Amino acid sequence: MRSLQSASRLASRTIRSSQWRPSDPAPILGATRLSPAHYRSLHAVPPRKSQSATARDSSNPAMSFPCLDAQDAKSAMLSAKSIESGPEPSYTTGNHELYHCDQPLLLDWGGVMPEFDIAYETWGELNSDKSNAILLHTGLSASSHAHSTVSNPKPGWWEKFIGPGLPLDTDKYHVICTNVLGGCYGSTGPSSKDPSDGNWYATRFPILTLDDMVRAQFRLLDGLGIQKLAASVGSSMGGMQSLAAGVLFPERVGKIVSISGCARSHPYSIAMRHTQRQVLMMDPMWARGFYYDAIPPHSGMKLAREIATVTYRSGPEWEMRFGRRRADPSKQPALCPDFLIETYLDHAGEKFCLEYDPNSLLYVSKAMDLFDLGHAHQTETRRRRAEAETRIAHGEISPSVSDPACSLTLPDKPYEEQPESTASSSSPTESAPSEAENAPRDLVAGLAPLKDHPVLVMGVASDILFPAWQQREIAETLRAGGNKNVEHIELGDDVSLFGHDTFLLDLKNVGGAVGRFLQ
Repeated sequence: MRSLQSASRLASRTIRSSQWRPSDPAPILGATRLSPAHYRSLHAVPPRKSQSATARDSSNPAMSFPCLDAQDAKSAMLSAKSIESGPEPSYTTGNHELYHCDQPLLLDWGGVMPEFDIAYETWGELNSDKSNAILLHTGLSASSHAHSTVSNPKPGWWEKFIGPGLPLDTDKYHVICTNVLGGCYGSTGPSSKDPSDGNWYATRFPILTLDDMVRAQFRLLDGLGIQKLAASVGSSMGGMQSLAAGVLFPERVGKIVSISGCARSHPYSIAMRHTQRQVLMMDPMWARGFYYDAIPPHSGMKLAREIATVTYRSGPEWEMRFGRRRADPSKQPALCPDFLIETYLDHAGEKFCLEYDPNSLLYVSKAMDLFDLGHAHQTETRRRRAEAETRIAHGEISPSVSDPACSLTLPDKPYEEQPESTASSSSPTESAPSEAENAPRDLVAGLAPLKDHPVLVMGVASDILFPAWQQREIAETLRAGGNKNVEHIELGDDVSLFGHDTFLLDLKNVGGAVGRFLQ
């Protein structure tokens, strides 16, 4: 990064009028070579009386870029730190329980975890017949630390929702929260060591799905002797996993709570996660995932988090919170963070950039993109898993790297619009004569295992990442499949403007509904 900036500064110095001489080659701006005369006419400035005829000032001073200077300083700090202990931070904080599974886990896309760890924390007592357990699923970047514990008193990400008399009532339930497989808060992920050679997995880590993560969680439940959950609860990515748990293990799940999630990932959410991955992977420090002995791609992570933060809240909330106010109206506008909303995003990105492993962000967000509980997708996944099981039975642990199926190639031609593909599709927000007719048939079949489960589905009208129509789709699909125990709640703009983050903030409306449903 510094070499690029140095080259840029050098290039800018070579075209300053104070340094260019008529005998020098004509400067090049873009793809145009200017003649010396033309260049002088553009940049000539009448000399000040105190200056000689050959010494001239620029017409405008060069801007400063403290935001870029800060990134350079952070890289230098991390580089110095790596000499002592390595720059990769320890993402885990406090204490958590650790479940080690030494039995191989076959993954949906053919990869195999020969062994793995799942980090978890618990609250409330498990009753004698182990029937009062709630599995709490996290969002993309959350750890197992949903609530404070004696060994880790730091407030958790759902601190006000868990405890005696609270929505997840620990006087009644034994609450379990895990760090997902692929994460970096204690569970096995890309920043873990591969037991086969003792080196970091990095991008040798296999592609995951949310179903893979749920299967790993149920291995933990097996280890704890829990045969059936009282409830599966989750928000955002956790809301997706909560549904998946019921579909994969219908006989082992009681009630299901899915908040601000979906039954299949939709294009807008995929697009936003794609942009986050792209800015991260294009940080030169990412080094195709093998950065654990060097400086982590903190700049790419910062930008990825800023993009994500834009999707977590709503425009109306920011209008009230920030408006068009600038951080310091007395100063000239800057290309670095200047408006209050810019400084907020900058802070959010800076705070996060070393708190989560970049490779985990890539893998877990891709798992979200691949999520689809539709019947066709599940059928194809089962076929692929059966092929992998056959391969393993014949002694092939993983596909050969020369296997064409393991090679990704970009399209020969750029994307072209295909009007016929959109002509027959209707907007998801269009009303239909009935829920049964409106629900996608493939999804109705895919969610059939949940026909007899009590399900609470919650959405928020101001959510742009998982729009409220996606939660309506879940509820309508379940009802179309014959489930008569579906409760659907949508918080309107008059109730919450917090967007996707409402599930973290609204104890009264979100927590209240969850608490009543679980009673």
